[in-house]
Amino acid sequence: MESRVATSAASPLAVLRPGSLTAYWRFQRAVAKAQLRAWLPAGRRLLIDISGPAASGPAQAAASGHTVVRVVPVHPGAQAGQHPPPLGRIAPVVAEPGSLAFLADGCADGIIAEDSALSRQLMAEDLAAEIARVLRPGGTVLASVDSLVLGMAILAEQHHWAHLTDLPHAEVVLIPWPDGTITRCFGPAQLYDLLTEAGLEVTSIRPRTVLSPSTVDHVLRQQPGAMARLVRAELQAAQDPVGVSAGEAFGIRLVATARKPSAG
Repeated sequence: MESRVATSAASPLAVLRPGSLTAYWRFQRAVAKAQLRAWLPAGRRLLIDISGPAASGPAQAAASGHTVVRVVPVHPGAQAGQHPPPLGRIAPVVAEPGSLAFLADGCADGIIAEDSALSRQLMAEDLAAEIARVLRPGGTVLASVDSLVLGMAILAEQHHWAHLTDLPHAEVVLIPWPDGTITRCFGPAQLYDLLTEAGLEVTSIRPRTVLSPSTVDHVLRQQPGAMARLVRAELQAAQDPVGVSAGEAFGIRLVATARKPSAG
């Protein structure tokens, strides 16, 4: 079952007033690109992207030499303002984003589930199981989800104070947006359980960014050309050992990497 969700790339930030944090969102997008670059497998591989029409991952992966099957709800040519993908590298497939039934078992080397693809599915367990089925043994997935921190911020914005008390203890957290859409939010432990119960081995779960919006804004105000250095600092911070319970207190997005166990 797919939740009705806004398609705008900025929609998850509307409640948090993105206008005042422009520098931070630029930083977050730069970090996401760097994290994808670090995750991409070596060589030329077949990747499946289920991140949605606003994601830039397919073009980045294709530019690295990979073939990307991009799952889209409608054909890109039918959407105003979109350009055709590079021929021979990105293959758009019109399909239900929450189902990979059109793909054979073990056909993909990697799956990109960015832009909170798992959070857009109320039954994220079904999609996680499909991801595990489609991956070949040794194949990997990169996924981002909306965090409990974001869910709590939305509830606080809507003055749902009673719900905030129960939210950290709930097994499934569904958050209504002001526009009527729904997102499923995860803590690190919940995300870990989702992936492992699907048969995947989790290799990392971290906040999308560790550096705070105030830190990023201060640095870029003082040094407008420091974006690359900030991204390197973020990636270095992400290399420090962190347990699966880390990141509970910060980060509107969590990023996970996992692999399908090798046969035998």
